Amino acid sequence: MKILELNSRSRTIFQQVVEAYLESGDPVGSRTVSKLSRINLSPASIRNVMADLEEAGLLYAPHTSAGRMPTHLGLRLFVDGLLEFGDLSEAERLEIESRCNGSDKSVESMLTEATRLLSGLSHCASIIMVPKIDAALKHMEFVQLAPGRGLVVLVFEDGAVENRLVELPIGILPSTLVQAGNYMNARMQNRTLAESTDQVRMELQNHQADLDDLAAGLVEKGLASWAEICGGMDTLIVRGRANLLDDPSAIDSLERIRQLFDDLETKRGIVRLLESASEGEGVKIFIGAENKLFSLSGSSVIAAPYSNEAGQIIGALGVIGPTRLNYARIVPMVDYTARVISRLL
Repeated sequence: MKILELNSRSRTIFQQVVEAYLESGDPVGSRTVSKLSRINLSPASIRNVMADLEEAGLLYAPHTSAGRMPTHLGLRLFVDGLLEFGDLSEAERLEIESRCNGSDKSVESMLTEATRLLSGLSHCASIIMVPKIDAALKHMEFVQLAPGRGLVVLVFEDGAVENRLVELPIGILPSTLVQAGNYMNARMQNRTLAESTDQVRMELQNHQADLDDLAAGLVEKGLASWAEICGGMDTLIVRGRANLLDDPSAIDSLERIRQLFDDLETKRGIVRLLESASEGEGVKIFIGAENKLFSLSGSSVIAAPYSNEAGQIIGALGVIGPTRLNYARIVPMVDYTARVISRLL
């Protein structure tokens, strides 16, 4: 069904029912609508219209004598045809900019900060897909931070910079750090992990690396750090699960919240969901049973893709919560955060 298929009276009443439900989370009765209504109708006439909307599959009555709530189909119709999106305040824009831009950390750390930010601003759980890095290495360096502690700094051809903490032998000389870094750069510069790891490991195993034991150990740590960053599948970061319990109405739907927590543990499924959100530009909204992953918990996901320097979509971020999300506020929030991340990348 399209919103244009509803007559003006039905469309107005339907909009008011959904808006009142999103505001309170409670079933909406005809008397409530009559007080809000912009049209002069009696509660009895409003009940008749609501009954028609229920028959059309847009509303349902959770209890025998209760008011009506929107179905997932009704929410989709509302979001696509009636929802008026708000705009972020200047303070919210500045917070998103500063929190994301204030990170002097790795790409993954910046994206982790973005998930914390989204969960805090939306009061929901936030999710983000961090893609594995498959770019060629530009530079590798070992930096001593303190006795026994150091960093492996990896700079990739696509501009990404990653840092990983490593343990260093006590008393290791700066010259050994330089030797290990020079060895790695000579063999792995401008090459991907797959292209160069086997060669380096073979040289180490056959003692052909012309390195002392300490430097060889550092090279092994460097390989392990690179494999950790570049290997495997896309990483999923989830933050703010506790926010899902802040809603007072959640007490009446603990089973749904428990199911949602179980869904959030099914990370492969969420990665696939975010991958689908990465197909094309713009914000995607998944409502309840529209996505099999969240069909039991009846949750909604608002997600937007982000791009790298070349304009290629490489991941997606979003917010997940009950279907009674504040779509008008959260959609522009997710969209703006994704655009800030793309600009920073």
